[in-house]
Amino acid sequence: MKRRDMLVGGLAGASAAAAAVAGGPAPAQAQSTEINWRMTSSYPASLDAVYGAGDTFIKVLGEISDGRMRIQHFAAGEIVGGFQALDAVQNGTVECCDTAPFYYVGKDPSFAFGASVPFGLSTRQQNAWFFQAGGLELLNELFNQHNVVGIPIGNTNAQMAGWFRKEIKSVDDLKGLKMRIGGLAGQVIAKLGAVPQQIPAGDIYPALERGTIDAAEWVGPYDDERLGFAKVAPYYYYPGWWEGASAIFLFINKDRWEALKPLDRAQITAAAHQANTLTIAKYDQVNPGAIRRLVAAGAQLRAFPPEVMEACLKAANEVFAEISAQNPLFKRLHDHMTAFRNEQYLWQQIAEYSYETFMIRARGRG
Repeated sequence: MKRRDMLVGGLAGASAAAAAVAGGPAPAQAQSTEINWRMTSSYPASLDAVYGAGDTFIKVLGEISDGRMRIQHFAAGEIVGGFQALDAVQNGTVECCDTAPFYYVGKDPSFAFGASVPFGLSTRQQNAWFFQAGGLELLNELFNQHNVVGIPIGNTNAQMAGWFRKEIKSVDDLKGLKMRIGGLAGQVIAKLGAVPQQIPAGDIYPALERGTIDAAEWVGPYDDERLGFAKVAPYYYYPGWWEGASAIFLFINKDRWEALKPLDRAQITAAAHQANTLTIAKYDQVNPGAIRRLVAAGAQLRAFPPEVMEACLKAANEVFAEISAQNPLFKRLHDHMTAFRNEQYLWQQIAEYSYETFMIRARGRG
Protein backbone atom coordinates (compact mmCIF):
# COMPACT_ATOMS: atom_id res chain seq x y z
CA MET A 1 0.00 0.00 0.00
CA LYS A 2 1.35 3.44 -0.93
CA ARG A 3 1.91 6.03 1.78
CA ARG A 4 -0.58 8.32 0.03
CA ASP A 5 -3.27 5.66 0.31
CA MET A 6 -2.56 5.21 4.03
CA LEU A 7 -2.61 8.91 4.81
CA VAL A 8 -5.29 10.34 2.59
CA GLY A 9 -8.03 8.72 4.68
CA GLY A 10 -6.81 10.68 7.69
CA LEU A 11 -6.93 14.09 6.06
CA ALA A 12 -10.21 15.01 7.70
CA GLY A 13 -8.57 14.67 11.11
CA ALA A 14 -5.51 16.50 9.84
CA SER A 15 -7.77 19.31 8.64
CA ALA A 16 -9.09 19.72 12.17
CA ALA A 17 -5.52 19.77 13.49
CA ALA A 18 -4.64 22.35 10.86
CA ALA A 19 -7.49 24.50 12.09
CA ALA A 20 -6.06 24.31 15.61
CA VAL A 21 -2.71 25.49 14.28
CA ALA A 22 -4.34 28.32 12.37
CA GLY A 23 -6.58 29.27 15.28
CA GLY A 24 -9.95 28.76 13.60
CA PRO A 25 -12.32 26.25 12.00
CA ALA A 26 -11.38 24.56 8.74
CA PRO A 27 -13.59 25.68 5.83
CA ALA A 28 -15.69 22.97 4.22
CA GLN A 29 -14.41 23.11 0.64
CA ALA A 30 -11.52 20.80 -0.24
CA GLN A 31 -9.42 22.32 -3.01
CA SER A 32 -5.70 22.26 -3.55
CA THR A 33 -3.25 24.38 -5.47
CA GLU A 34 0.35 23.99 -6.49
CA ILE A 35 3.07 25.35 -4.25
CA ASN A 36 6.81 25.51 -4.79
CA TRP A 37 8.44 26.52 -1.54
CA ARG A 38 11.90 26.70 -0.03
CA MET A 39 12.65 25.36 3.46
CA THR A 40 15.80 26.36 5.28
CA SER A 41 17.12 24.19 8.11
CA SER A 42 18.97 24.77 11.35
CA TYR A 43 20.89 21.54 10.74
CA PRO A 44 23.63 20.32 8.41
CA ALA A 45 22.56 17.74 5.83
CA SER A 46 25.17 15.30 7.16
CA LEU A 47 22.97 14.69 10.23
CA ASP A 48 20.49 12.47 8.46
CA ALA A 49 18.24 11.89 11.49
CA VAL A 50 17.54 15.44 12.63
CA TYR A 51 17.87 17.02 9.15
CA GLY A 52 16.05 13.98 7.84
CA ALA A 53 12.88 15.02 9.66
CA GLY A 54 12.53 17.81 7.12
CA ASP A 55 13.37 15.47 4.25
CA THR A 56 10.72 13.00 5.40
CA PHE A 57 8.10 15.73 5.67
CA ILE A 58 8.85 16.93 2.15
CA LYS A 59 8.75 13.41 0.70
CA VAL A 60 5.44 12.51 2.35
CA LEU A 61 3.89 15.84 1.38
CA GLY A 62 4.83 15.30 -2.24
CA GLU A 63 3.29 11.83 -2.21
CA ILE A 64 -0.03 12.69 -0.62
CA SER A 65 -0.47 15.83 -2.74
CA ASP A 66 0.24 13.99 -6.00
CA GLY A 67 3.25 16.21 -6.52
CA ARG A 68 1.30 19.48 -6.31
CA MET A 69 3.17 20.60 -3.21
CA ARG A 70 6.92 20.76 -3.71
CA ILE A 71 9.45 22.01 -1.18
CA GLN A 72 13.21 22.34 -1.68
CA HIS A 73 15.27 21.71 1.46
CA PHE A 74 18.37 23.79 2.23
CA ALA A 75 20.89 22.92 4.93
CA ALA A 76 22.10 25.41 7.53
CA GLY A 77 24.31 28.02 5.90
CA GLU A 78 23.06 27.55 2.34
CA ILE A 79 20.54 30.39 2.59
CA VAL A 80 20.94 31.63 6.17
CA GLY A 81 22.75 30.38 9.25
CA GLY A 82 21.15 27.74 11.42
CA PHE A 83 20.11 30.17 14.12
CA GLN A 84 18.55 32.57 11.56
CA ALA A 85 16.07 30.02 10.17
CA LEU A 86 13.07 31.48 12.00
CA ASP A 87 13.99 35.02 10.95
CA ALA A 88 14.08 33.93 7.31
CA VAL A 89 10.52 32.59 7.60
CA GLN A 90 9.25 35.61 9.52
CA ASN A 91 10.46 38.08 6.90
CA GLY A 92 9.47 35.96 3.90
CA THR A 93 12.97 35.12 2.65
CA VAL A 94 11.75 31.50 2.62
CA GLU A 95 8.31 30.07 3.12
CA CYS A 96 9.21 27.59 5.87
CA CYS A 97 11.99 26.10 7.99
CA ASP A 98 12.80 23.13 10.19
CA THR A 99 14.38 24.07 13.48
CA ALA A 100 14.34 23.75 17.28
CA PRO A 101 12.16 26.48 18.81
CA PHE A 102 14.44 26.89 21.83
CA TYR A 103 17.07 28.47 19.59
CA TYR A 104 14.90 31.60 19.75
CA VAL A 105 14.55 32.15 23.48
CA GLY A 106 16.22 35.51 22.86
CA LYS A 107 13.02 36.60 21.11
CA ASP A 108 10.86 35.20 23.91
CA PRO A 109 11.82 32.53 26.47
CA SER A 110 8.41 30.93 25.84
CA PHE A 111 9.82 29.48 22.60
CA ALA A 112 11.59 26.87 24.72
CA PHE A 113 8.34 25.01 25.35
CA GLY A 114 8.21 24.17 21.65
CA ALA A 115 11.40 22.14 21.91
CA SER A 116 12.27 21.35 25.53
CA VAL A 117 12.70 22.92 28.91
CA PRO A 118 14.89 21.65 31.75
CA PHE A 119 13.22 18.79 33.63
CA GLY A 120 10.33 18.93 31.17
CA LEU A 121 8.38 16.29 29.28
CA SER A 122 9.35 12.96 27.75
CA THR A 123 8.69 12.38 24.04
CA ARG A 124 5.36 10.62 24.55
CA GLN A 125 4.29 13.17 27.12
CA GLN A 126 5.27 15.99 24.79
CA ASN A 127 3.27 14.58 21.89
CA ALA A 128 0.25 14.14 24.17
CA TRP A 129 0.64 17.70 25.45
CA PHE A 130 0.99 19.13 21.93
CA PHE A 131 -1.81 17.22 20.24
CA GLN A 132 -4.31 16.34 22.97
CA ALA A 133 -3.89 18.67 25.93
CA GLY A 134 -3.81 22.05 24.15
CA GLY A 135 -0.07 22.69 24.25
CA LEU A 136 0.21 23.34 20.51
CA GLU A 137 -2.64 25.84 20.57
CA LEU A 138 -0.92 27.74 23.38
CA LEU A 139 2.37 27.71 21.50
CA ASN A 140 0.77 29.01 18.33
CA GLU A 141 -0.45 32.03 20.27
CA LEU A 142 3.25 32.81 20.65
CA PHE A 143 4.26 31.77 17.13
CA ASN A 144 1.51 33.87 15.53
CA GLN A 145 2.94 36.94 17.26
CA HIS A 146 6.13 36.28 15.28
CA ASN A 147 4.35 35.84 11.94
CA VAL A 148 4.68 32.04 11.80
CA VAL A 149 2.64 28.95 12.53
CA GLY A 150 4.30 25.84 13.94
CA ILE A 151 3.76 22.10 13.63
CA PRO A 152 6.06 19.40 15.12
CA ILE A 153 7.76 17.19 12.51
CA GLY A 154 10.04 15.12 14.73
CA ASN A 155 11.63 14.54 18.09
CA THR A 156 15.13 13.48 19.09
CA ASN A 157 13.74 11.71 22.20
CA ALA A 158 15.62 11.90 25.51
CA GLN A 159 19.08 13.30 24.95
CA MET A 160 22.49 12.78 26.49
CA ALA A 161 24.02 15.50 28.63
CA GLY A 162 26.98 15.78 26.30
CA TRP A 163 30.76 15.59 26.05
CA PHE A 164 33.13 16.89 28.72
CA ARG A 165 36.88 17.30 28.68
CA LYS A 166 36.98 16.66 32.44
CA GLU A 167 34.86 14.71 34.93
CA ILE A 168 31.99 16.37 36.80
CA LYS A 169 32.14 15.02 40.36
CA SER A 170 30.42 17.87 42.19
CA VAL A 171 28.61 21.15 41.63
CA ASP A 172 31.92 22.95 42.08
CA ASP A 173 33.18 21.34 38.88
CA LEU A 174 30.61 23.37 36.94
CA LYS A 175 32.11 26.68 38.03
CA GLY A 176 33.83 28.38 35.12
CA LEU A 177 32.96 25.52 32.76
CA LYS A 178 32.48 26.87 29.23
CA MET A 179 29.74 24.75 27.66
CA ARG A 180 27.90 24.76 24.36
CA ILE A 181 24.28 24.41 25.43
CA GLY A 182 20.97 25.59 23.98
CA GLY A 183 17.69 26.93 25.27
CA LEU A 184 16.93 27.82 28.88
CA ALA A 185 19.45 25.26 30.12
CA GLY A 186 22.17 27.84 29.59
CA GLN A 187 20.50 30.13 32.11
CA VAL A 188 20.23 27.24 34.55
CA ILE A 189 23.87 26.22 34.44
CA ALA A 190 24.90 29.88 34.60
CA LYS A 191 23.30 30.01 38.05
CA LEU A 192 25.75 27.28 39.07
CA GLY A 193 28.77 29.16 37.73
CA ALA A 194 29.09 27.69 34.24
CA VAL A 195 29.47 29.82 31.11
CA PRO A 196 26.93 28.86 28.41
CA GLN A 197 27.82 29.19 24.74
CA GLN A 198 25.49 29.09 21.72
CA ILE A 199 27.40 27.42 18.88
CA PRO A 200 26.00 25.87 15.65
CA ALA A 201 26.50 22.14 15.09
CA GLY A 202 29.29 22.50 12.55
CA ASP A 203 31.40 24.66 14.87
CA ILE A 204 31.20 22.51 18.01
CA TYR A 205 33.98 20.04 17.20
CA PRO A 206 36.70 22.66 16.48
CA ALA A 207 35.68 24.62 19.58
CA LEU A 208 36.13 21.49 21.73
CA GLU A 209 39.36 20.55 19.99
CA ARG A 210 40.93 23.98 20.52
CA GLY A 211 39.71 24.19 24.11
CA THR A 212 37.57 27.24 23.37
CA ILE A 213 34.85 25.36 25.22
CA ASP A 214 35.16 22.65 27.88
CA ALA A 215 31.97 20.74 27.13
CA ALA A 216 29.17 20.50 24.60
CA GLU A 217 25.74 18.95 24.36
CA TRP A 218 24.23 18.20 21.00
CA VAL A 219 21.69 15.38 20.69
CA GLY A 220 22.56 11.77 21.44
CA PRO A 221 24.69 8.83 20.35
CA TYR A 222 23.76 8.63 16.66
CA ASP A 223 24.18 12.32 15.85
CA ASP A 224 27.09 12.80 18.25
CA GLU A 225 29.00 9.90 16.71
CA ARG A 226 28.74 11.55 13.30
CA LEU A 227 30.21 14.77 14.65
CA GLY A 228 33.17 12.97 16.23
CA PHE A 229 33.04 14.52 19.69
CA ALA A 230 34.53 11.46 21.41
CA LYS A 231 37.89 12.26 19.83
CA VAL A 232 38.24 15.55 21.70
CA ALA A 233 36.12 15.15 24.88
CA PRO A 234 36.14 11.64 26.34
CA TYR A 235 33.52 11.87 29.12
CA TYR A 236 29.98 11.28 27.88
CA TYR A 237 27.46 12.34 30.53
CA TYR A 238 23.81 11.51 31.12
CA PRO A 239 20.98 12.21 31.65
CA GLY A 240 20.33 15.29 29.52
CA TRP A 241 18.03 16.83 32.12
CA TRP A 242 17.41 19.83 29.89
CA GLU A 243 16.07 17.67 27.05
CA GLY A 244 13.94 14.78 28.23
CA ALA A 245 12.55 15.20 24.72
CA SER A 246 13.32 17.79 22.06
CA ALA A 247 10.81 18.54 19.32
CA ILE A 248 11.77 19.59 15.81
CA PHE A 249 9.32 22.12 14.40
CA LEU A 250 8.16 23.11 10.96
CA PHE A 251 7.61 26.87 10.94
CA ILE A 252 5.58 28.33 8.06
CA ASN A 253 5.22 32.01 7.24
CA LYS A 254 1.81 33.00 8.60
CA ASP A 255 0.71 34.84 5.45
CA ARG A 256 1.68 31.84 3.30
CA TRP A 257 -0.23 29.49 5.61
CA GLU A 258 -3.36 31.62 5.59
CA ALA A 259 -3.28 31.79 1.79
CA LEU A 260 -3.50 27.99 1.52
CA LYS A 261 -6.67 26.10 0.71
CA PRO A 262 -8.12 23.78 3.40
CA LEU A 263 -6.84 20.63 1.69
CA ASP A 264 -3.35 22.15 1.42
CA ARG A 265 -3.30 22.74 5.17
CA ALA A 266 -4.60 19.26 5.89
CA GLN A 267 -1.97 17.66 3.66
CA ILE A 268 0.83 19.66 5.27
CA THR A 269 -0.43 18.70 8.74
CA ALA A 270 -0.74 15.02 7.80
CA ALA A 271 2.78 14.98 6.34
CA ALA A 272 4.11 16.65 9.49
CA HIS A 273 2.48 14.01 11.70
CA GLN A 274 3.99 11.22 9.60
CA ALA A 275 7.45 12.81 9.75
CA ASN A 276 7.08 13.18 13.52
CA THR A 277 6.29 9.47 13.93
CA LEU A 278 9.07 8.28 11.63
CA THR A 279 11.74 10.55 13.13
CA ILE A 280 10.96 9.34 16.66
CA ALA A 281 11.16 5.75 15.44
CA LYS A 282 14.46 6.38 13.65
CA TYR A 283 16.14 7.70 16.77
CA ASP A 284 14.92 4.73 18.80
CA GLN A 285 16.28 2.40 16.14
CA VAL A 286 19.74 3.95 15.60
CA ASN A 287 20.82 5.07 19.09
CA PRO A 288 21.48 1.63 20.68
CA GLY A 289 24.06 0.67 18.06
CA ALA A 290 25.65 4.10 18.20
CA ILE A 291 26.16 4.02 21.98
CA ARG A 292 27.79 0.60 21.67
CA ARG A 293 30.20 1.87 19.03
CA LEU A 294 31.06 5.00 20.99
CA VAL A 295 31.90 3.05 24.14
CA ALA A 296 33.90 0.53 22.13
CA ALA A 297 35.87 3.44 20.65
CA GLY A 298 36.75 4.80 24.10
CA ALA A 299 33.90 7.07 25.20
CA GLN A 300 33.58 6.96 28.97
CA LEU A 301 29.96 6.99 30.12
CA ARG A 302 29.31 8.94 33.29
CA ALA A 303 26.11 9.72 35.20
CA PHE A 304 25.73 13.12 36.81
CA PRO A 305 26.00 12.73 40.59
CA PRO A 306 22.70 13.14 42.48
CA GLU A 307 24.09 16.30 44.09
CA VAL A 308 24.52 17.88 40.65
CA MET A 309 21.06 16.81 39.50
CA GLU A 310 19.40 18.27 42.60
CA ALA A 311 21.31 21.54 42.26
CA CYS A 312 20.31 21.82 38.60
CA LEU A 313 16.65 21.15 39.40
CA LYS A 314 16.70 23.86 42.09
CA ALA A 315 18.34 26.31 39.68
CA ALA A 316 15.83 25.45 36.94
CA ASN A 317 12.89 26.17 39.22
CA GLU A 318 14.45 29.53 40.09
CA VAL A 319 14.81 30.38 36.40
CA PHE A 320 11.19 29.41 35.73
CA ALA A 321 9.96 31.57 38.61
CA GLU A 322 12.01 34.57 37.53
CA ILE A 323 10.80 34.43 33.92
CA SER A 324 7.19 33.73 34.93
CA ALA A 325 7.16 36.87 37.04
CA GLN A 326 7.93 38.94 33.92
CA ASN A 327 6.25 36.97 31.13
CA PRO A 328 2.54 35.99 31.44
CA LEU A 329 2.56 33.64 28.42
CA PHE A 330 5.63 31.83 29.72
CA LYS A 331 3.85 31.39 33.06
CA ARG A 332 0.74 30.02 31.34
CA LEU A 333 2.82 27.55 29.33
CA HIS A 334 4.90 26.49 32.33
CA ASP A 335 1.92 26.05 34.62
CA HIS A 336 0.00 24.16 31.93
CA MET A 337 2.92 21.88 31.08
CA THR A 338 3.83 21.21 34.71
CA ALA A 339 0.29 20.23 35.67
CA PHE A 340 0.14 17.92 32.65
CA ARG A 341 3.54 16.38 33.47
CA ASN A 342 2.58 15.69 37.08
CA GLU A 343 -0.65 14.01 36.00
CA GLN A 344 1.25 11.90 33.49
CA TYR A 345 3.66 10.60 36.11
CA LEU A 346 0.74 9.69 38.35
CA TRP A 347 -0.20 7.15 35.68
CA GLN A 348 3.20 6.25 34.26
CA GLN A 349 4.67 5.28 37.63
CA ILE A 350 2.01 2.59 37.81
CA ALA A 351 2.28 1.26 34.27
CA GLU A 352 5.26 2.37 32.18
CA TYR A 353 7.83 2.78 34.96
CA SER A 354 7.08 -0.49 36.73
CA TYR A 355 7.04 -2.47 33.49
CA GLU A 356 10.22 -0.96 32.05
CA THR A 357 12.08 -1.23 35.35
CA PHE A 358 11.25 -4.93 35.55
CA MET A 359 12.29 -5.56 31.95
CA ILE A 360 15.57 -3.69 32.31
CA ARG A 361 16.43 -5.75 35.38
CA ALA A 362 15.39 -8.93 33.59
CA ARG A 363 17.68 -8.07 30.70
CA GLY A 364 20.54 -7.58 33.13
CA ARG A 365 19.93 -11.06 34.55
CA GLY A 366 20.09 -12.53 31.08
